[in-house]
Amino acid sequence: MKTYNTLIILISVSILFALSGFCFSAQKQQSVDTTTTPSTPSRISALHLKDITITILYDNNPYKADLQTAWGFSCVVRGTKKNILFDTGGDGLLLLRNMKRLGLQPQQIDVIVLSHIHGDHTGGLQEFLAKNHNLTVYLPASFPRSFKTKVEKSGAKVIEVMKPLSICEHVSLTGELGTWIKEQSLIIRTDKGIIIITGCAHPGVVNIVKKASELTNNAQVLLVLGGFHLIGKSKSELKKIVNALQRLGVKYVAPCHCSGDNARRLFKTRYANHYINAGAGKVISIKDFQ
Repeated sequence: MKTYNTLIILISVSILFALSGFCFSAQKQQSVDTTTTPSTPSRISALHLKDITITILYDNNPYKADLQTAWGFSCVVRGTKKNILFDTGGDGLLLLRNMKRLGLQPQQIDVIVLSHIHGDHTGGLQEFLAKNHNLTVYLPASFPRSFKTKVEKSGAKVIEVMKPLSICEHVSLTGELGTWIKEQSLIIRTDKGIIIITGCAHPGVVNIVKKASELTNNAQVLLVLGGFHLIGKSKSELKKIVNALQRLGVKYVAPCHCSGDNARRLFKTRYANHYINAGAGKVISIKDFQ
């Protein structure tokens, strides 16, 4: 009888150890699973960014009289967790001069986003990095290896972007869009809606807005700003694009750079008080939106 009881105790202890091992293994697996962070920004929560501003530093359209204009685009986003320089124009010295006249310092920038490979959007990068390389440069994965290596040699960190990616809280990238010219756009999520910033919109401004809406669970599109790549489009083509953006619920537009004068005039007519005259030196504040 004593031997039987001892056997029962040994079997019970073995079962307990086995169960403990199983539970530990399950907890360990759960721990591994919960540390995985998705790269897609589809669940970014909205934020009332009271002080967010977008300042156009480089554009071929004039706005502020004492700033130089040239073909290309660059703007700086402030008021988010990180200050973001979106594109660098075609001439770094011109970019830096305009920044200085606007009271901005290169050292204030935390992140650079490059929309696409064209020189009128990347040409100012090296001059800028000579002033501040302690930052991260987000660029499309399709950029040449030689370009990425040059940026890395300057001391900056390079992050190659292929799919949608979060930069910081409330700010994300669409990922590479388009086939011939790969391009990414910036999305800022606020409780008034999303702000979309484009470089040249080579994949099509309507396609970019659709993608940004998809990534943000069909959030209200507060503003689309940047180059819309509409120079040379016929009047009927321009009307279709404006109609499509209005159907998508785009509340405000600020076309500049390669959008073209005809497109800007049509947007101004159709959007009226919700059209923003954008050019070098223009400062857009979220406080200005209804």
